[in-house]
Amino acid sequence: MAGSVPLSPSPVPPVTRSHGTNRATTEAPWVKWSLIGLASLVLLWLLILPLVIVLMEALKQGWGVYIAALTEPDAWSALRLTLLVAAITVPLNTIFGVAAAWLITKFQFKGKGLLITLIDLPFSISPVVGGLIFVLVFGSNGWFGPWLSEHDIKIIFALPGIVIATLFITFPFVARELIPLMEDQGTREEEAAVTLGASGWRIFWSVTLPNIKWGLLYGIILCNARAMGEFGAVSVVSGHIRGETNTLPLHVEILYNEYQFSASFAVASLLLILALATLLLKSWLGHKAISEKG
Repeated sequence: MAGSVPLSPSPVPPVTRSHGTNRATTEAPWVKWSLIGLASLVLLWLLILPLVIVLMEALKQGWGVYIAALTEPDAWSALRLTLLVAAITVPLNTIFGVAAAWLITKFQFKGKGLLITLIDLPFSISPVVGGLIFVLVFGSNGWFGPWLSEHDIKIIFALPGIVIATLFITFPFVARELIPLMEDQGTREEEAAVTLGASGWRIFWSVTLPNIKWGLLYGIILCNARAMGEFGAVSVVSGHIRGETNTLPLHVEILYNEYQFSASFAVASLLLILALATLLLKSWLGHKAISEKG
């Protein structure tokens, strides 16, 4: 308007920086320390204390009883079976996981959502129910039971049934580690390799695999840990045949039910050692992956 005096912009107050450590929140320090203390208490009660009790009970009657429990024939048979099942299931699930992740992230097709749902299925049902499914399919009174009996093929209460049940329980781990990683990476590098004339296998070995190697190793470790520690599904299909179809978790249960507490905790400590080794390897891989990205 005519005759009006233009308003000058109000000065912006200078930004003052507070000395000391920047705080992400404005809560009082006692809130932070209370949360830290609560989290530490939960970890102590649910994780550290049980581990300490297992080791104390395993060594309660001395090293002689401990070594004897680990060297008896049934314990060695359970250990061999556990490692054999893991040696079979982990490579198979690795191949499936890589193939499924490649298919889901690199291609568009009908039924993609259904495939992702089926991959997540073992996460949503009880392992005991999963084992029961295979009993109803391959058991003596199951769908294929009469045919298997006629051809003298034994699946339930034998190694094939344990392997199948473990495969079912563990097959999501590798795929679920790779799918978000490969989705985040996209398809630009593969498309560039195609324009340069690279074949499918060359693209996988030279482009895709180097980009997913840490996630793949991480998924393999998780799959192996679950394969060695699986109890519910294996318990249903194994038949608990001592010295033949008992894995380490099943052997621990049998010893405990027979009131051989020191022996059961000794075998449980072996599983504990395997779990700690898996955890350390997983942490090392995570550190390597972060350092490589940095």
